[in-house]
Amino acid sequence: MKGVVSTMINVRDVMTTSVTTVHPETSLKDVARILVGGAISGVPVTDADGRVVGVVSEADLLIKEQGASALPRRRGARVRGESQATRDGLAKVRATTAGQAMTSPAITVGADTSLTSAAAIMVDRGVNRLPVTENGILVGIVTRADLVRAYVRSDDQLAEHIRYEVMLRHLLVDPELFEISVTEGVVRISGRADTRATAQMIERLIAATPGVIAVQADLTWAHDGVEPGSPSRDYVFPSTR
Repeated sequence: MKGVVSTMINVRDVMTTSVTTVHPETSLKDVARILVGGAISGVPVTDADGRVVGVVSEADLLIKEQGASALPRRRGARVRGESQATRDGLAKVRATTAGQAMTSPAITVGADTSLTSAAAIMVDRGVNRLPVTENGILVGIVTRADLVRAYVRSDDQLAEHIRYEVMLRHLLVDPELFEISVTEGVVRISGRADTRATAQMIERLIAATPGVIAVQADLTWAHDGVEPGSPSRDYVFPSTR
């Protein structure tokens, strides 16, 4: 098996490339108008070169609206000083521009980041959107809604993706050698691969494809791939799903 590359749908495939942005000097009044007018919950803040320097969101504006009294204060703050989180919150309360209110540094991803990785970042960091950058320059934005939409492709669309993206393009395997069907997101595949490693990779990459609920694999292979030059044999790869 040569030249195998992870074939899962990437951020590039679902991101929005026409991105509303603001600059550090944009007033918070204008930021609020942009969020409301565009029905969006946050915007990247970019410098004159298009580099992302932060993100300003509804949450940042709400901190200002609630005021300093809503911020948590730790015991002994007069002696020990406020926590970094409280100091950041106080700065947002006093902010008048996007640059002062934004959350920085921005959490960004590359266009070739897998949807699985992007989803993990959103969950782990508690964010709803990720600016997408290439060489530091903003090229798009991906949201939780974009990731969810990737999971609602039809069975026919999933089957086509598996045949031509997973099998042919990335695994360099002729999809016509396999029987592939998809029903309600469950993929059934049978056929004969060259090696056990190829058979295992086929199932692994299909299982990781957004929209695939489960994989029922009935694959055989000609060579075990453990001892070069050993006689050809047929093995059955039992489904693990």
